[in-house]
Amino acid sequence: MRSPVTATANDELKAELLEIALDAAHRAGAFLRDGRPDDLGVAATKSSAVDVVTEMDIASEKLITGLLADARPDDGVLGEEGADIKGSSGVQWVIDPIDGTVNYLYSLPSWAVSIAARKDGETLVGVVHAPMRAETYRAVLGGGAYVDDRPARVRPAPDLGLALVGTGFGYLADRRTRQAEVVGQLIAQVRDIRRGGSAAIDLCDVATGRLDAYYERGLNPWDYAAGDLIAREAGALTGGRPGEPLSTDLTVAAPPGLFEALQSRLDELGAWHD
Repeated sequence: MRSPVTATANDELKAELLEIALDAAHRAGAFLRDGRPDDLGVAATKSSAVDVVTEMDIASEKLITGLLADARPDDGVLGEEGADIKGSSGVQWVIDPIDGTVNYLYSLPSWAVSIAARKDGETLVGVVHAPMRAETYRAVLGGGAYVDDRPARVRPAPDLGLALVGTGFGYLADRRTRQAEVVGQLIAQVRDIRRGGSAAIDLCDVATGRLDAYYERGLNPWDYAAGDLIAREAGALTGGRPGEPLSTDLTVAAPPGLFEALQSRLDELGAWHD
């Protein structure tokens, strides 16, 4: 059992990390929304020719990491666009400067800034700011989840056949083909399937009841770190294959009752491998 002093220090740390994450996410979001050039193009590619990075991804990550360094110079940072600082404090920031880059490139509104803070491997704070929705999703471990200042809560679990399920697709052709095969088998067994293009927003949509469930193969920690905590604090279960935590192999999020059924079906369909 933690002592009152330890509990108070931990609560103070979480409050500090949340304030920093909210400030950085809102500043980056405003920069991305208001500073997007009309002629925005691809600055680089990663896993394939369609897995793109824009100049704004790079600039947003630089903005966020600079703010974090000013506020907490001893913390570690892991960012999608290359930031990898070990740090010495035990706190690590996991950031996606634009989650939904292809949406952003095409001026589609489903993109977000995702920032999570971990300590000793445990996520303490998660913030997902979606500027074009004018919404900010946040959670503190043990403190619940919120959309702006409103509590967020998952929908009551429906039967699998009545579930609206979100998913996404990777950028490698072989993986997308396999993921399409899984969707093709699953779609007749659920209410319908949605593909939004931002894993962070999809996880927050589970947290707010806009989706019943979400799954995807191929996510990285920066894709799900913040959204995972927000979904869990809103009442969802998250994981990978049965008995395993969520990972690059498979990420599943849904309320209890639906989670188990969807996870089991995805395992049967081999959604965890290409």
